[in-house]
Amino acid sequence: MVRMRRLIFNAAAFVPGVAAIPAVKRRIVNRAMGTGGTDSGRYCYSVWFRHLAHAANSGLQTCPRVVAELGPGDSLGTGIAALLSGVEQYFALDVVAHANVERNLGVLDELVALFIARADIPDDREFPGVYPKLGDYRFPSSIMGRERLAACLQPERIARIRHSLAATAAPGSMVQYRAPWLDNSVIQPGAIDMIFSQAALEHIDELEQAYRGMRLWLAPNGFLSHEIDFSSHGWADQWDGHWAHSDWKWKLIRGRDAWSINREPESTHLRILEREGFRIVCHERGRAQSNITRARLAARFRGATAEDLTTSSTFLQAVRRSP
Repeated sequence: MVRMRRLIFNAAAFVPGVAAIPAVKRRIVNRAMGTGGTDSGRYCYSVWFRHLAHAANSGLQTCPRVVAELGPGDSLGTGIAALLSGVEQYFALDVVAHANVERNLGVLDELVALFIARADIPDDREFPGVYPKLGDYRFPSSIMGRERLAACLQPERIARIRHSLAATAAPGSMVQYRAPWLDNSVIQPGAIDMIFSQAALEHIDELEQAYRGMRLWLAPNGFLSHEIDFSSHGWADQWDGHWAHSDWKWKLIRGRDAWSINREPESTHLRILEREGFRIVCHERGRAQSNITRARLAARFRGATAEDLTTSSTFLQAVRRSP
């Protein structure tokens, strides 16, 4: 249940001039910082290899040259894992600048140790809530052969990655961090081989703009790889309780937070993908029982399909359709 204190604070913050009061502004900024989880090297290692293993199973390229991530969170760890597996340049796009150099360097050291050890992918015992799932969590030696791994872990290459983490705005840096990213011009058209996200697209209000940007950025043979979480993220007692809040109550719950959830169900993403000219090549749904009768749903969700109301997460990979 959302605390009354939060609702009162959020309501007050909408009063003209209140959000500019230093104490109020400081609290709004502090609430936007930190997403949880992505400052763990083992978590980032697990997420990256889950996306890459599914790409292999889908017949997609497993050695993309340039990748972009939407919503990297507390660190750039998943992108660092991508760089350590051979990616030449990584773009990180976020709404709020969560990451910092010291944290990223610490995650880099963790990841280097995992790659050197050819560690197995952390599975459900360690990260039971992480999707997509794999049938085999052993180190993906069919993707990361010994020659490729040795080339990726050359000391001078690791040093370049380390230097790039401290120079994320420098032209030509292996790491390009854009937070906040405001428009689709932050990346050159056709420059990206793989665009991925992990539980991030549910936080983007401008989904149409985001998917349009992906279409513009993606190289002709590139692909998307997204894990999307449709649960309430703690904004309600039940996983689907956020769909019971009326629009006016939801506005009070969210307040001025820049990093909330958009409440869009799976069908919204599928519809935009179709409209933007993408073809889905991998689609896995996480299922959960609906806890809310249609009568209790907010008006805007009462026409939702049974599919939407029981889809708690989805993993999809997509390519651009041929003209």
